[in-house]
Amino acid sequence: MNKSIKSMIKPVVDIFMTVLLLFLMGYQFWGETAHEWAGTLMLLLFIAHHILNAGWYKNIFRGRYTPIRIIMTVINLALLVAMLCLMGSGIMMSRHVFSFLSVSSGMGTARLVHMAACYWGFVLMSLHLGLHWGMMMTKMRQSLCITGPSRIRTVILRIVAAAIAVYGAYVFISRNLITYMLLQTQFVFLDFGESPIFFYIEYLAMAGLFVWIAYYLTMIFRRKKKEYRKAD
Repeated sequence: MNKSIKSMIKPVVDIFMTVLLLFLMGYQFWGETAHEWAGTLMLLLFIAHHILNAGWYKNIFRGRYTPIRIIMTVINLALLVAMLCLMGSGIMMSRHVFSFLSVSSGMGTARLVHMAACYWGFVLMSLHLGLHWGMMMTKMRQSLCITGPSRIRTVILRIVAAAIAVYGAYVFISRNLITYMLLQTQFVFLDFGESPIFFYIEYLAMAGLFVWIAYYLTMIFRRKKKEYRKAD
């Protein structure tokens, strides 16, 4: 595939995957059928994402592993495992899209795997986005024709990002997501009377928290790398 075409398709696939993940988290608003079809589309986009990024797998055993590269590799591989578990368990439990497979055994295990993988996938995908956030912001600035640096803009954006991260941490704790991730409970509490707008604002805040963590973690390591180079 032509590199320019690939560079155009990749961000589109990634954006749709992110939007779909958020949609899938709100199972209680859209119902089982919509959830399964959205999950199937996620599976197709997931396959496309890995085909488009096949070069990453080719180079996984090449080159030197810096702290940033180690973090990226661990998160990427953990996300791969979470998504495979999520999709495999989803196919097993399917009552609509994959009902022709007629899977009848292992439903209890599949449900628990699906629950844990769902929340792990959400956290890991957010961290994955955070690792590439700097590059995404650079492309956004270029598309908006923002060239020169602005101290005021930087300060405002950092304050907003920190506020989102703090709120995201509060929501993560209040919604008790860690209990689902560690399978400390066997059932997810779904509030069918909750406002979808409020729900997605809170999930965007949680995603923002993990994007913020991953982004500033990479910034810290890059600064240390520059300091070591200057010292040499």
